[in-house]
Amino acid sequence: MTDHRRALPSVDRLLRTAAVAAVGADQPRTVLVGAIRRALADAREAPEAAPADDAGWAAAVARALAAATTPTLRRCINATGVVLHTNLGRAPLAEAAARAIAAAATGYSTLEYDVERGRRGSRHVHCADLLADLTGAEDAMVVNNAASALLLTLATAAEGGDVIVSRGELIEIGGGFRIPELMEKSGARLLEIGTTNRTRLSDYERALGGGVSRATAGAGSAGRPAEHGRPRDRIARTTAPPSPTAILKVHRSNFALIGFTEEASLEELVALGRKRKKPVLYDLGGGLMTDLADVGLAGEPTLPAAAQSGATAVIASGDKLLGGPQAGLLIGTAGFIRRCRAHPLARAARADKLTLAGLAATLALYRDPARARREIPVLQMLTARSADIAARARALAAALPAPANAAVTPTRAAVGGGAFPGLELESTGVALAPRSPSPAVLAERLRRRDTPVVAVVGGGKVTLDLRTVLPGEEAEVVRAVAAALG
Repeated sequence: MTDHRRALPSVDRLLRTAAVAAVGADQPRTVLVGAIRRALADAREAPEAAPADDAGWAAAVARALAAATTPTLRRCINATGVVLHTNLGRAPLAEAAARAIAAAATGYSTLEYDVERGRRGSRHVHCADLLADLTGAEDAMVVNNAASALLLTLATAAEGGDVIVSRGELIEIGGGFRIPELMEKSGARLLEIGTTNRTRLSDYERALGGGVSRATAGAGSAGRPAEHGRPRDRIARTTAPPSPTAILKVHRSNFALIGFTEEASLEELVALGRKRKKPVLYDLGGGLMTDLADVGLAGEPTLPAAAQSGATAVIASGDKLLGGPQAGLLIGTAGFIRRCRAHPLARAARADKLTLAGLAATLALYRDPARARREIPVLQMLTARSADIAARARALAAALPAPANAAVTPTRAAVGGGAFPGLELESTGVALAPRSPSPAVLAERLRRRDTPVVAVVGGGKVTLDLRTVLPGEEAEVVRAVAAALG
């Protein structure tokens, strides 16, 4: 049997082929050689589809070059209807934030330089005053994300000590990371109280009184096996009672607990913490700065309300409902924030100059809430009127080529990002149902564009939800659909 792989050209021969040399003329030799080797490897795996002539090899090398030189991280168009789509980078930034990041990126900056005194300064000053002014907190600092803010907070407040948490708040966040695991890495010990659906203030009071053994209040749930074959109840009797050092409350931002439920409010826990002289830490999550109840988005606690509760520390994300870059916001009492800044983990978790520049510009927009709603894309999308979205959908459908068989259709969008769980937003999309290609192939072609268009496939159609297609992106969508149909 003939081995067709023996007939494949060598790398050197393809390098000397005029057609191949032409497609790689603007690339370094090492990149072109890598693309040729990739094309040859593909041909070895599927020799029946190997190019038959120089033009075919040039096309194969061109495809390999495109794959090798196209950035994996690039802008895309979100037509899914999920506003805070974690896989698509969560919050798109306001123009003011993008300009601030560009300014900080293209030259030197005063990241850690005090221009008044002409000496070294601190990066922690750049957003602290803005956050304090907007929330009413005594002080604030910014780290690289909310998980690191929680890690730093726990390490500062309770390293080596017990932290009281309701069993109903031991949530899993993005990427499979869980609150108990983060607590363990911080050096704090988990002290579970209450039940999944009901945790009363009296449960916290009892735990602070030392009346709950560690085995029944948390250590057993950590999954530790009985040692040397001893029953767990014997371990429980020999374990010293816990000595709680802090209270942690976690906002269940990514799921809803309904039915026969009860929980202690943040205000009740703050009062208890003051009485027992224990810090109260609140993981808020979404970072909503302004109330959106007037547009039907109610029930999500705001950052200012949380800060003004008197909690020792409040933790939130910068790239969710706030609408800024990825960052961990940590606001609270002046003394506690000062301790966080001095903790060794603060350097490991610190935010870079681009994050601080973009976040500061985003926060500045909140000085005028009406302007924030106009200019911060997340707020634009969440507060957009249904009638306006429908009008944009009709305009897009009319601009698409006839073979797309486009039809305006009602859709249900989502907030996403672990915020407002279960809430659906009335929206409008454009459903594409061409005779060819199939919905799956059409969606794939849209995704493979230099600027990918990510849509929803279902019901024999590809649907583009206009709530999350940013104003001005419609022309790109039209070109993408036309090319995908071709």
